[in-house]
Amino acid sequence: MPWNETCAMRERMKFVVECERGEYSMAAVCRSFGISRKSGYKWVRRYETEGASGLEERSRAPHNHPNAVSEEIEQLIVGARAAHPTWGPKKLKAWLERREPAQPWPAASTFGRILKRHGLSGPRRRRHSVAPYTEPFIATQQPNDTWCADFKGWFRTGDGTKCHPLTISDAYSRYLIRCQALAKTTHELVKPLFEAAFIECGLPRAIRTDNGAPFATRALHGLSRLSVWWVKLGIVPERIEPGKPQQNGRHERLHRTLKQEATRPAQRTLRAQQRRFDQFRVEYNDERPHEALGGATPREHFRPSERPCPLREPQVQYPEGTSVRRVRSNGEIKWRGRKMYLGEALVGELVGLEQVHERYWSVLFGPVQLAWLDDHNRTLIQPSHETKPF
Repeated sequence: MPWNETCAMRERMKFVVECERGEYSMAAVCRSFGISRKSGYKWVRRYETEGASGLEERSRAPHNHPNAVSEEIEQLIVGARAAHPTWGPKKLKAWLERREPAQPWPAASTFGRILKRHGLSGPRRRRHSVAPYTEPFIATQQPNDTWCADFKGWFRTGDGTKCHPLTISDAYSRYLIRCQALAKTTHELVKPLFEAAFIECGLPRAIRTDNGAPFATRALHGLSRLSVWWVKLGIVPERIEPGKPQQNGRHERLHRTLKQEATRPAQRTLRAQQRRFDQFRVEYNDERPHEALGGATPREHFRPSERPCPLREPQVQYPEGTSVRRVRSNGEIKWRGRKMYLGEALVGELVGLEQVHERYWSVLFGPVQLAWLDDHNRTLIQPSHETKPF
């Protein structure tokens, strides 16, 4: 029980004097002062051995700290944070463990306390979370199953030039395949970058993007010249629903890191910004631990695809019995004397028509269904996953 007074030192002295008088038992004196007999014997013993100074309050902190972090370790943690200002305790711990595996490093929570003590961290901004959208990644079980591509929001470099960062990553390993600073988001600038990525890393099974140019258009099935080329290479174009970036959440998380570490502040010129992106890509792939990979780096989980990029652009093939038409220069095909518009992205390409009903045909570009053809009135119907026209 606590002492019933405002000056503990004075009360303890009065307690000891009362005990030395011997008029009352120890239990009675302790009750009158509101303390336990254990505390009473402790203060009498201290007074007998140390005098009045023994009645002073002592620190309850342990004399020895067997788990205390040494000054050397603390400085290494602070130095790692200086080298990587945006990394949190978990990433710093994983990074240092990889560099010096023989060193017994403290827990990530201790890293956090050290950073806070040195003024290197503050309260984390709360982010509103949404339910994860996992459907695009159900089949992503190994590298090159799905690549993700997108333009991070544009910004201006120091000289006023617009910079549109194009990023391409592997969904399974989080490996950043390309990070390119472009002045425009045109097909002519984007296609060579994908071609170089295919030559270096091989072909993925699918590429997941949003619905913006040059990845998609408002044509049938949203095909653009870029996605038409992908289909010819045997790559399935996947697109997220409009306004739902969480469906490409892994790539969006990459963009947040890119913004933190490579665009603030922006470099003076587009060329200087590209050099910064190149440095970021090396660090992101080879040094930065990834929590989803168990603290490993993306490069440790990525490997080139077993499907090499062909030297010549292939032509789509159709099974025997399929009616084949070549799309004219105006984006149309002719079917039984009537012209039907398919889109300029398909100009010069072969499309197939396969009868699936006595009235309806399926209009195909390789494995991609473009539309249903109503053979009675010669009209095209946009395909729907929920219903069929027959």
